[in-house]
Amino acid sequence: MEYNTAEQIAVYHQNGDISLRNEIVLKNMSLVRACAMSMRNMYIKFGEVDDVINEGVLALMDAIDGYDPARGAKFETFASLKIRGAIIDYIRKQDWIPRNVRKFARTLDKANSMLYNLNGRPPSTAELAEYLKMDEEKLLKHMSECSCTITLSFEELLYEDNIDEPSLDAPGDSGLLRDEMRTVIANAIEELKDKERRVITLYYYKNMKYSDIGKALELSESRVCQIHAKAVLMLKAKLEPYFKGGDSQ
Repeated sequence: MEYNTAEQIAVYHQNGDISLRNEIVLKNMSLVRACAMSMRNMYIKFGEVDDVINEGVLALMDAIDGYDPARGAKFETFASLKIRGAIIDYIRKQDWIPRNVRKFARTLDKANSMLYNLNGRPPSTAELAEYLKMDEEKLLKHMSECSCTITLSFEELLYEDNIDEPSLDAPGDSGLLRDEMRTVIANAIEELKDKERRVITLYYYKNMKYSDIGKALELSESRVCQIHAKAVLMLKAKLEPYFKGGDSQ
């Protein structure tokens, strides 16, 4: 008789058999690889995929140890969030990104949020450039350079302390809350400009690399980075009030 993952974990929790835990890990390695590959644009210029996968495996082991089916989440959902959270934490701790790039990313994020809240709409590139006292060409160059930093900040907003993992697949109010969050994110994406929406869709839903997105949209990889950075800034400004306890506009 073949057991599913949740049943195997229940047996492992009873007998503590390390060989069984390792079997569960091997069975779910596709989750680790999928998370590592979907987030590779945040670290590919600085780190190795294998190192990130190793961090994901450790997170998968923790997920196996901590999984409780009685709390409502499917194991695959619970583990995926644990893995993504661990990868975000690992990338942040490596300090791969130059200090000046991180500093500009923070400055750009604050400027975008301030202009968004002031005008009640996403600022244009020209408005951002004027606020930051630089020409548009220089701004776009910096946006391309700090795309991975901006993306990491957005991922932190989505995955750190904002998703109640045990209730992801639960019925009732908690399930409705999860549906509401999905709707808020989907609506925010729909409000992006066409190219921004297409880049975000290919990046997050199709797990494509910047270079592959560029080929699909007939754009340079640098231009894709710029569009992605601008789109993520817009999404972050739109969604942050929702995740911080307020209402998105």
